[in-house]
Order: sequence, then structure tokens, then C-alpha cells
Amino acid sequence: SASQETKRAIAIPPISIQRSVSVTNTLCYCSLLFAAMLVSENRDLQDSIKPQKVEFHSLNLNSTLHWQPGRAREARDTVYFVQYKVYGESTWQNKDDCWGIQNHVCDLTNETSDIQEPYYGRVKAASAGVYSNWSLSCRFTPWRETMIGPPTVTVVHSNKSIILKLQAPHSPYKRRRGSKIPMTNYYDLLYQVFIINNLLDEQHKVLVYEGKDKVIKIEDLRPGVSYCVVAKTYVPMLDRSSAYSSRQCTVLQ
Repeated sequence: SASQETKRAIAIPPISIQRSVSVTNTLCYCSLLFAAMLVSENRDLQDSIKPQKVEFHSLNLNSTLHWQPGRAREARDTVYFVQYKVYGESTWQNKDDCWGIQNHVCDLTNETSDIQEPYYGRVKAASAGVYSNWSLSCRFTPWRETMIGPPTVTVVHSNKSIILKLQAPHSPYKRRRGSKIPMTNYYDLLYQVFIINNLLDEQHKVLVYEGKDKVIKIEDLRPGVSYCVVAKTYVPMLDRSSAYSSRQCTVLQ
């Protein structure tokens, strides 16, 4: 009868609904687990590609920011992004020429031209669509921290004496007419000149002059002997010397 069919229909348990809810819960759990794994992997990749040892190098006020790749093996698609700012400022500036580059060095000479100001640089990396956090340099003040190169030494005459012409290294910055500004404009430089008697000891250097003169004469030398001359620049205020210049050698007549 119709009433019996209705009872049978009502008596059917909702098994299919329970299975559907169970499957949905399982799918949600798997999706969350997968998402968590992706986040964890991205964090690991972020940390592993983060640049290391970010530091300024500077010679004669030519200042560059250097860094090393992260601890992970550097992938071919890894690129780097550089920003800089003056100490105390809140806004970082992009360095356009070093935005998305594959090199590990960025020239910030023009950006650090106010040489008494302290600066910071920072670098981040990107690989496989993942970006690392920024790596920060130490504070860098060009005037205080740049290394000053040796003078250029020219032997202009040699007979019974040696006459030398000394020229200070140049900065990268230019005057209005285009000539480069010498480092003597920024520092009180002294020249230190050393002579080497090759007959006695090719490694033994004797200091024969210290001062600011650009032309000096070394006398009381022996004829027929091979002499070499090297020079340094010295900054008394910073108590800092340059490396030696290249050797200039001559045999006295």
C-alpha cells in the first residue's frame, strides 16, 4: 500500500550525506596541509637565497656594494635588487642600474658623493618567483673608510741623482670643466718615497723623503748602480698609508 511505501522511504538512513561530509573534511585538511608545506618550503627558499656578507668596498672614493650568494647553490635565474639610504633617513632609494641583476657588485659611487655622510646599502635576492628578505650592510662613511691609492711616480731625469715627479690619485668626482678632482682636495696627504739599492737587497726599502712636494730630487747615489723607487700616500689624520706604487727603476750613469 501507499502508506507502507512511505514508511520504507522514511526509513532509509542518510549514508551518502555522511560520506560527502567526511570526504569534504579530508579534502580541506589535505589542502591546508599542502598550503602549509608550500609556505614552509618558501620560507626555507627565502632563507637559503638571502644574500650574505653585504659590505662596501671603496678605493679613492670609488665606492661599491659587494655581497655573496645565499647558502643555497645559486640558481641560474637568481637576481638581486639593491637599495641605499643616508643614515637617519626613513626612505630607501632603489638603485635602478642594480635592480634585477645577476652580478654580486653594485657601483654606488654617485649615490655616496656626499663623502662625510654615513650610508647603508641592502640587497635582496629572487629565485623561482620567491623573494628573500633584505640583507643590510654596516654603516659606511666614504671619507673615513675609503682606501687611498698610491701616487703615480715618474722618473723625469737621472744622472748622478734621481728626479721624481709625484701625482696624487684622483677621485671619481669631476670639476665643472670635466677634470677629475685629486684626492688632495679631500685629504691632507703626504708622500713617502722609498729607494731600493738592487746591488744590496732588492727587498730593503729606505725612506728618503716624506712631505707634500710633487717634484723631489734624490742625491748622493752611486753611479753604475741599479736603483728602484716606490712611493706611498699617507693620511696623518687617519694614520693610514696606501699600498706601494709600482717600482720605477733606473741605472745611474
